[in-house]
Amino acid sequence: MAEQQFKYVILGGGVAAGYAAREFAKQGVKPGDLAIISKEAVCLILLSLYLVRAASCSWFSLSAVAPYERPALSKAYLFPEGTARLPGFHVCVGSGGERLLPEWYKEKGIELILSTELVKVDLSSKTLVRCSWENFQVSNFNHCNWFHRTLKYELPFFFFPQVIRLSDFGVQGADVKNIFYLREIDDADKLVEAIKTKKNGKAVIVGGGYIGLELSAALRINNIDVSMVYPEPWCMPRLFTAGIAAFYEGYYANKGVKIIKGTVAVGFTADSNGEVKEVQLKDGRVLEADIVVVGVGGRPLTSLVKGQLEEEKGGIKTDAFFKTSVPDVYAVGDVATFPLKLYNEIRRVEHVDHARKSAEQAVKAIKASEEGKTIDEYDYLPYFYSRAFDLSWQFYGDNVGDTVLFGDSDPASPTHKFGTYWIKDGKVVGAFLESGTPEENKAIAKVARVQPPVDNLDVLSKEGIAFASKI
Repeated sequence: MAEQQFKYVILGGGVAAGYAAREFAKQGVKPGDLAIISKEAVCLILLSLYLVRAASCSWFSLSAVAPYERPALSKAYLFPEGTARLPGFHVCVGSGGERLLPEWYKEKGIELILSTELVKVDLSSKTLVRCSWENFQVSNFNHCNWFHRTLKYELPFFFFPQVIRLSDFGVQGADVKNIFYLREIDDADKLVEAIKTKKNGKAVIVGGGYIGLELSAALRINNIDVSMVYPEPWCMPRLFTAGIAAFYEGYYANKGVKIIKGTVAVGFTADSNGEVKEVQLKDGRVLEADIVVVGVGGRPLTSLVKGQLEEEKGGIKTDAFFKTSVPDVYAVGDVATFPLKLYNEIRRVEHVDHARKSAEQAVKAIKASEEGKTIDEYDYLPYFYSRAFDLSWQFYGDNVGDTVLFGDSDPASPTHKFGTYWIKDGKVVGAFLESGTPEENKAIAKVARVQPPVDNLDVLSKEGIAFASKI
């Protein structure tokens, strides 16, 4: 059993991994100290008679992927013209920073261990065991053998995002062809190919959240007939109010998206080629489909460290520096449940902005600890955004309390610009704005941070964005 040793190991190759690597480089990490282990790879399977069975092994490939900005996959990556492709959106371009190409990691002495799956994590002995297809022997392939390689570390990170699949709920036919989940570039590439193959076809989008809204728009731009199905009374219910959602549902309907609310997909049928043909809904309706995209959320993948780290609210519990219950082990991004200082409570935040910032915070904390210094606690302002069609919204703060809708929220209006404030205990605690200018978006962010008092909700409704601009 071969063994490698590193001072720091980042588990997972997502957005947070790239931002953590950049911060390590800023802090002066020494060559050979840091490794990033990622299972993800561009699925370029070797076309060899001996390797046919490898198609089911996502970590066997010719070309692996350095960390990149995942939001591009549900937007420009799918556009019929002007598409985004790597290396154009490697981290850290999503926040206006330097694009970290694979060569950058090599120059910094950071080892990318890609197309690799971990089979064991032992925090007590600081040991990771990975399976690898290196030194693959064709004579042994029928037994699907691989060898294990052990890695020793001093300080690891954990990034374990996992998409929720309909097969998790036992949905009939959920494994037929042309049912897609969008998590990695491989997923996006397969969807792009399906869009080309099923030109002017029919698509059913399962879910009315981020993926549902962004993918519905992308497929309509590709002239695909789209139906969006979700069980909630309106789209994006975790963030949108009924008033906000009414605009987007109306706007999407005007773009030709059929919206079906209050029901779920309970089964799929396939044609003679094994490709999806129909989607059965719980309310009895049957929808024709050449393509199905499922976006029903994700969950932290913590199985490898189950019972070794304290968990809370569905994630790994951390402090304000993202240190876990085990010394020298840190968790960041979607997987971390952390103290949200602004609201004096513990939360887990699923968004790319938090993934970037929490990774940077953890690395700063590690380096400060090593040098006997201190840094400020993580003081995060929740931030969410999306872009679809010619729309662009931003939200800052907390969506609790009473709400005030302002502006032009008519989905048929050529000059739509509207927003919402959330008011709790007489203070504005959250703000949402569609089609805002950069200056206006900065203004609502400041409002959510400052939490100014409000005496009259009617006046607030009339002032609209002007209220934020005065703060």
